[in-house]
Amino acid sequence: MARIKQLAPEQMTPQQAEIWQEVVAGRPSPAGPFNVWLRAPEMARWASRLGAQLRLHTSLAPRLSELAILVGARHWNCAAEWAIHEPFARAAGLDPEVITSINYKMEPEFDAPDEAAVYAFCRQALEQTSVDDDAYARCLELLGEQGLVELTGIVGYYCLVALTLKVFQVPAPEGAAQELSLKD
Repeated sequence: MARIKQLAPEQMTPQQAEIWQEVVAGRPSPAGPFNVWLRAPEMARWASRLGAQLRLHTSLAPRLSELAILVGARHWNCAAEWAIHEPFARAAGLDPEVITSINYKMEPEFDAPDEAAVYAFCRQALEQTSVDDDAYARCLELLGEQGLVELTGIVGYYCLVALTLKVFQVPAPEGAAQELSLKD
C-alpha cells in the first residue's frame, strides 16, 4: 500500500493540476513517481520533463533506453518500475529472453553488441558507482559522446524514480503482467 494516497484532480492545487496535465499529456501512462512528486510541484515539473527527455528524446534506440531502465529496476528491486517498463522494453524490441534473464538476476546472452555494452555499462555504474575503461570505451564507440552522456542520465534519473517508488511504497500498476522476481 502506498504511503501517499493518489491525489484526485479535485484535491490538487491549481499548480499541481497544471503539472499533472503536463505529465499525462506527454506519457502513455502516468504511473510511477509523479503522484508522489506532486507534493513538491516544481520538482514534479522538472523531474517529469527530464524523464520525458531521457526516455523519449535521446539519440539512443528505445530498446537500449528500456534495457538501461530494466537494469536499474532490477538493481533497486523496484517492482513498480519493472512492471511499468517491462512492456515498453518488449514493445521496443528487446529480446524476451534478455528481459527474463535480467529479471532472474542471470547474465543475459546478447546477440546485439550495443545491448551487451549498455548492459555492462549500467551494471557497473550501479554496482560499482563507476565504469571501467573497457565498458566506457565500448559504449563510446557504439553510442558516441552524446549517447554516453544520455545513457548516464537515464541510469541516474531512474535511480531517482526507483528510490521514490520504494520509499513511498508505490505499488505496480493494476493489471501489470510481469512481476519482478524475488530471487536474490
